[in-house]
Amino acid sequence: MFSQNHRPFPEFNRREWLTRAGAGAGLLGLAGLLHDEGVLAASDSTDRSLNPMAPQETHFPPRAKHVIWIFVNGGPSQVDTWDYKPALEKWDGKSIKEFDESFKDTTGFFKNAVGGLMKSPFQFTPRGECGKPVSEIFPHLGEHVDKMAFIHSGHTESNNHSPALFMMNCGLPRMGFPCVGSWVTYGLGSEARDLPGFVVMSDPKGRGLPKGHAANWGAAFLPGVYQGTHLKPKGPPIENLSPPASSTPTTQRSQLDFLKKINEMHREQFAAEAELTARIQSFELAYRMQSAAPEAIDLSAEPDHIQKLYGLNEKTCGHFAAQCLTARRMVERGVRFVQIYSGGMENQRSWDGHADIHGNHSQFAGETDQPVAGLLTDLAQRGLLNDTLVVWCGEFGRLPIAQKGKKPGRDHNPHCFTAWMAGGGVKGGVSYGASDEVGYKAAENKVHVNDLHATILHLLGINHEQLTYRYNGRRFRLTDVAGHVLHDIIA
Repeated sequence: MFSQNHRPFPEFNRREWLTRAGAGAGLLGLAGLLHDEGVLAASDSTDRSLNPMAPQETHFPPRAKHVIWIFVNGGPSQVDTWDYKPALEKWDGKSIKEFDESFKDTTGFFKNAVGGLMKSPFQFTPRGECGKPVSEIFPHLGEHVDKMAFIHSGHTESNNHSPALFMMNCGLPRMGFPCVGSWVTYGLGSEARDLPGFVVMSDPKGRGLPKGHAANWGAAFLPGVYQGTHLKPKGPPIENLSPPASSTPTTQRSQLDFLKKINEMHREQFAAEAELTARIQSFELAYRMQSAAPEAIDLSAEPDHIQKLYGLNEKTCGHFAAQCLTARRMVERGVRFVQIYSGGMENQRSWDGHADIHGNHSQFAGETDQPVAGLLTDLAQRGLLNDTLVVWCGEFGRLPIAQKGKKPGRDHNPHCFTAWMAGGGVKGGVSYGASDEVGYKAAENKVHVNDLHATILHLLGINHEQLTYRYNGRRFRLTDVAGHVLHDIIA
């Protein structure tokens, strides 16, 4: 809609029209010469005013160029996965108030279902040269602990899924702020000219999107070109990717050129409209993706031994294997940031093990263990792990006490979670920070979500305090007014 005081296009008299047309013919000739010399292509690829996703200089030499985040949706239990607590066997069945008098029933989410401290139902075995105790639910990932840097003292600000998801993705526990992937692509651009810079994959088994839905991968007040591209888990991964049967590449290119021209004429009158620039770029990217995207997500081109490595044809994990293999193909083609969600909406549809922690975590670990291990192996074999940072983390941890039920589960715990990173410049086979004796609270070298984000940006060559965007009179950043880089886990 335009107001009566603004016209969508300028009015031309005959003299002006002939002048513009003549000048345009000259520009077309110049464009052809520049294209033949390769100058025009170079300008398009490096000038952010022409291409918002053009690769950008880093603040200092990066250790990583790409990120793959395995988002363990629902809140994995640290004491049943990577943070072995032998003291829980001693305290099993006893009240947590005997261990910590400050415990309040409101720490979790179901305050009327609080049971006693509960030992892990899983066996832990030392793995790798570092001897890291690993839960039996990760037989394949346990082979890679010498590549991983574990963070055992993570803590966050909410015990509720939606705000905790926003906190982990966007740095603040409420919607309306850009996510990590958007900040990264805003700061660095992308090396993938024909694919999105930021790709998201969600649960493909009909268990829904994570709480908060697309706000978890949204750009908020950043230009829309930096938001995540969600690959649909069912049907065509990207809507309207194939052109109509009646359209040829020539006619489609002509239509886009005409649309771009009239949009740019409008933009001359309304120079401040960043959304229009993003829309123009989205049309161009969609056109280029018509040939690049189908090839990038065609897993049939992978040899049998790679498909077997990921477990692509396994009934238990084939769906997640396809996403992990797609992630490798994406970063291989220059995509900057890939996020994969394990699990859907809530409760037994995700790692949200309120009931039957044994059955819940066995199921979701079974879906992800071999695919993520295959991803680490594949990246390492191809030399991609050196500059690809792999992150494994959920929105919070779980309490070391039992949540009462037919089969005991564990409630939410914002006071302690475990994350690990691999590749992309981090040390392998190390653990940073520690939780208390039973895994209830972060106790040593506490790591806030802002610290986690600062470290990811640092590994990408970005000073988290300098990556800012002015909005509503204030300069915002991913880490808000906090965040410290975890130098102890950087190689």
